[in-house]
Amino acid sequence: MYTYALEAGNLLLRWLHVIAAIAWIGESIYFVMLDNSLRAPRGQQARQSGVHGEMWAVHGGGFYHNQKYLTDPAELPDDLHWSFWKAYTTWLSGFALFALMYLYRPEFYLVNTASPWAWAASLSGLQASVLAVAFLVLGYIVYSQLCRRISPTVQRDGLLSAAVGVMMVVVAYLTVHIFPGRAAFLITGALMATCMSANVFFWIIPGQRRMVAALKAGQKPDPLDGLRGKQRSVHNTYFTLPVVLLMLSNHYSFTFTSSWSWVVMSLFIFAGALIRQYFVLRHMGKNQPVYPLTGVFLLLLALWLAAPAPESVSASSSRQGAVASIQAAPAGGLSRVQAIVKARCVQCHSATPVQAGFTAPPAGMALDTQDQILLHAAQIKQVVASAYMPLGNITKMTDEERAVIAGWSGLQ
Repeated sequence: MYTYALEAGNLLLRWLHVIAAIAWIGESIYFVMLDNSLRAPRGQQARQSGVHGEMWAVHGGGFYHNQKYLTDPAELPDDLHWSFWKAYTTWLSGFALFALMYLYRPEFYLVNTASPWAWAASLSGLQASVLAVAFLVLGYIVYSQLCRRISPTVQRDGLLSAAVGVMMVVVAYLTVHIFPGRAAFLITGALMATCMSANVFFWIIPGQRRMVAALKAGQKPDPLDGLRGKQRSVHNTYFTLPVVLLMLSNHYSFTFTSSWSWVVMSLFIFAGALIRQYFVLRHMGKNQPVYPLTGVFLLLLALWLAAPAPESVSASSSRQGAVASIQAAPAGGLSRVQAIVKARCVQCHSATPVQAGFTAPPAGMALDTQDQILLHAAQIKQVVASAYMPLGNITKMTDEERAVIAGWSGLQ
């Protein structure tokens, strides 16, 4: 029941996270589209009243006339619409999911015993948890300092974009070498998502509140508040597609088990940003297919680097020997289950996987020993009984073997 409660909480948190993310990303993409689709006002009255740009649109059986003022609208209503709770809810629910799935059992999901760096391989679960959270905090601080120092008055965004790109490559390299691959991809995506939410919390909304307060006081708002808010909002739109792709990657082990995983991750990030750039320019009336074509090329390159090698003869022979051992095991109990796990599961779920395309156990779950099997007993029974595992039944687990595991008490 305890395992079920954790799974149920995972489901509800994930649902909330996805709903909030859809709402936030959808609204963000809409406003970027709106901002880039504005045209100079046609009417004399609109120009005289300070309208910076306008757009006519048709949708949902009606017509819309959007107008944008920079810092001095003629009037400011009390029912002004604000956009921030979707961003906060997305980050809070995402961090709660991260805590439930990774921080709760860091010794299995965050400690990378196969790390080439001895100090990382010897981290305790608590140390790995602290380091994972530190990546989110320190990563945002570095990003924010780059914005402050390179483009304090929003004049050198090209150079700033290049610096942020280099920063993400460094983050990809570090996370892959410190954490297990699945966690590394998630932490990198979470860092980008943290920068996005922090941009809203520390820059966009406070700047907008200062502008509104100045207008209500009869003063002229500081235009730099608007420029900085626009800068961070643009950054958020380029982070969006890479974040979504990195969050999805944990369902596809070939992305994070490759020996080139940090390069694969970097290519995913740049591909997402380039594809997003195409749509940003398209809203401005510029059709430049070189951006999506380059993005697709980077994705194909990433998939090529992540492609598994053909299964070796020794791996195939090892699997056949393990299958034969099932019959030699006693009819019931842990030893029988271990024989099935050895034949059908440890090709992937091992400290040293032999399944092509895997360099670390998926989800950090190794099942090499009886103690490890006992530790994950409830999860093993659940995913095997539901036929979710082995994925695609690649190791040909039989119905009889599933029944043995389903009927296992989970005890010695």
